[in-house]
Amino acid sequence: MKDLRRQRIRVVILLIVLMFFVSACGQQADMVHPESEGEPFTISIMTVLHTSRLPGDEVLRIVERKTNTKLELEWIPGEIYYEKLNAAMATDSLPMVVSTGSQLFYMELKNAIRHDKFWEIGPYLHKYDNLRRLDDAVLRTAAVDGKIYGLYQERPRSRQGVIYRKDWLERVGMEPPKTVDELHAMLAAFTERDPDGDGKRNTIGLAERNDLVYGAFKTVASYFGTPNYWGIRNGRIEPEFMFPGYMETMKFFKSLREKGMINEDFSVTSKSAQRNLFINGVAGAYIGSLGDAHGLAKEALKSNPNAKFDVLNRIEGPRGLGIWSIPGYGAAYLFPKSAIRTEAELERVLSFYDAMMEPEIYHLLQYGIEDRHYTVVDGRVKLIASSDMIDAEVKPLLSLQIGGSNTIGELKQYEPDDLFVKANELIEDNERFLIEDPTVGLESRTFDELGGRLQQIITDATYQYMLGQIDEAGFRNAVNDWRTQGGERMMKEFTEQYRSATSAD
Repeated sequence: MKDLRRQRIRVVILLIVLMFFVSACGQQADMVHPESEGEPFTISIMTVLHTSRLPGDEVLRIVERKTNTKLELEWIPGEIYYEKLNAAMATDSLPMVVSTGSQLFYMELKNAIRHDKFWEIGPYLHKYDNLRRLDDAVLRTAAVDGKIYGLYQERPRSRQGVIYRKDWLERVGMEPPKTVDELHAMLAAFTERDPDGDGKRNTIGLAERNDLVYGAFKTVASYFGTPNYWGIRNGRIEPEFMFPGYMETMKFFKSLREKGMINEDFSVTSKSAQRNLFINGVAGAYIGSLGDAHGLAKEALKSNPNAKFDVLNRIEGPRGLGIWSIPGYGAAYLFPKSAIRTEAELERVLSFYDAMMEPEIYHLLQYGIEDRHYTVVDGRVKLIASSDMIDAEVKPLLSLQIGGSNTIGELKQYEPDDLFVKANELIEDNERFLIEDPTVGLESRTFDELGGRLQQIITDATYQYMLGQIDEAGFRNAVNDWRTQGGERMMKEFTEQYRSATSAD
């Protein structure tokens, strides 16, 4: 009888333990994943539209169903995104989630972050099965005063290079350029030597847009040995535009404009207009993300099936090889306290992003719907939809992703052609000669408060010089304005931090 009672007691204890375990698991599941029952949770999101049209609803409806959410998406074209984001911040009308648009603008939001406008999410990440896998090193790089506020979008360190018309280069009898002088000569030949063979002077060398960072300017500046935002000279942190390579780059673009080798209105040209110049056979080169090569070529081949394209990345300048880089992430998503009022709401939103890192949902945003947009061949994704369908229904959704290949077991894309393969090989090759930003991980309160406004002084002066509206003396005057209005303090603060960090090492 005693043995029987002991056995019954053991069974009861075991049942209690099991019930507690199941309850705990259920609570954890509720914590880290969207509720599978009940009314959908509404999440408002402001993000960048990198394409010329809004995405269709089909993929988003699947995401909503799988996460039991209702997504209210505000898509803002990249050309006006920062203006809209600043306006929303000024009027306290931010949605629950906002994309920073780029790594650069994230750093410019530090002042708002320090003024308690956004939730600190670092203490919550360990609760979520997928969010906890985000790279600690990248999170620390993106931290503000050691605290984590944003969920990042993983990006290669540098995707920059030259995409060009290979058939044009062959027609003018030239080899692919290896130096900045040869690059200039190629752009000149594309302008002056009838590379399309129609007997008219109706082509230009380079399609450019009004973006000194993600357009051609910063990449060409790398070729001239310009530092990446900030450089080190005599143990002192100084901005890129105080180094010789920056002036040499401005002279390079001024020469292109004066000789008709670039679209004359490049200072006000949008990204979509820049792409069209290249796609439509007006321009022979596009300098920017090598990842754009396959899509640009695919679009161009619709109207000119005989066109040939190629990519290159190793353009040597007077100071050797170099290419500017980012610290492992592009944009990040922040969570405004004005729209997310409670900790419970924040956890519900973070639960949604935890679910967004599930491979099934990540692949929806990356490739679309299986058997509609893609199929799987030998364990790799092969796109089967037309490029128009992909552009309309899938491509815009990439800006909603967080994490990346290092944190998610994503399916790799089937290599559709040699251009796609080569572009990815060159992106990997860029890792060998990166130009790092020495201020990553350093703090300057003056930069956080005034950096954006002061940078506008330099941006305006850079365009004015390239357009022939000011000379070198005029540009130096702009630099002096930058220095007196806060630039000197920025340099001092960064230099003190840099010396402290290097002496500690």
